[in-house]
Amino acid sequence: MNRPPIQDHAGARHRSQYYKFLALALASVALWWQPLRTTLKLALNSDAYTYILLILPVSLALVYIERKEVASSPSSRRWLGWILLGAAFFVRCFIGWKQDLSSASTNLLVSMFALVVFWLGSVVVCFGVGLLRAHAFAFCFLFLLIPLPTVAVNWVTEALQHGSAVSAEVLFRIAQVPVTRHDVVLSIPDLDIEVAGECSSIRSSTLLIVITLLFAHLFLRSNWRKVLLVVVAVPLCVAKNAVRVFTIAELATRVDPSYLTGKLHHNGGVVFLGLAVLLTLLLLWVLRKTELRTAP
Repeated sequence: MNRPPIQDHAGARHRSQYYKFLALALASVALWWQPLRTTLKLALNSDAYTYILLILPVSLALVYIERKEVASSPSSRRWLGWILLGAAFFVRCFIGWKQDLSSASTNLLVSMFALVVFWLGSVVVCFGVGLLRAHAFAFCFLFLLIPLPTVAVNWVTEALQHGSAVSAEVLFRIAQVPVTRHDVVLSIPDLDIEVAGECSSIRSSTLLIVITLLFAHLFLRSNWRKVLLVVVAVPLCVAKNAVRVFTIAELATRVDPSYLTGKLHHNGGVVFLGLAVLLTLLLLWVLRKTELRTAP
């Protein structure tokens, strides 16, 4: 006879937690509206930040897919959540007040970091630290919403440029094609190729890293195998672009020069990203086989 009232009380408590979290989420959108708007513009207009569009939907999907019964006791570590909320709110107010102290990209980085901390604090305040622990990867994944500063993006782009040029030179030499390289310019018979910043494939490279992180989390258990899979994805970012440069150059010199300006050149990144993902899946399959073989 007493069970229905207890269930009703528990349901009301859960609903109040969700309402509280929704209120905090809406408050965060209002407080961080300008940084969120700037980040969205970057993601829509810059290849270096396209991956950001995936982060929030994927994080929410991971929480839903991996949902589990977690004892909700926000009172146990509620103070930690309030500390996170207070620190994030203070940083947001300080950045909004002292915008002239640093560059715009640094201000955006700090503001978005504070926003993610505010969200984590909201989870702890409303649902308890247990939920945060149970979905640690999904919540930490949100930190990828933070746009890298311009200096870091330029460094990554230059690293991809030079790595792709060196790797493409190796491919030409393996194929016994006469080639000379001057920085990021490759010269083969009848053609000079410059691996420009626009040709660094930073969009597909960042997407490959994000995809690999998800593969490692969803399909591997041991930490060293997860790290290995993600580490291997880094040289794959360079290798796929080198294969792209080599393939387009060979098609242009041996088949049709229009390949230099065709769809494969401008929109073919997804094809070579697919090849890199296939190689990642192959390594994932090998790692899973060894993991299952050694599992008790």
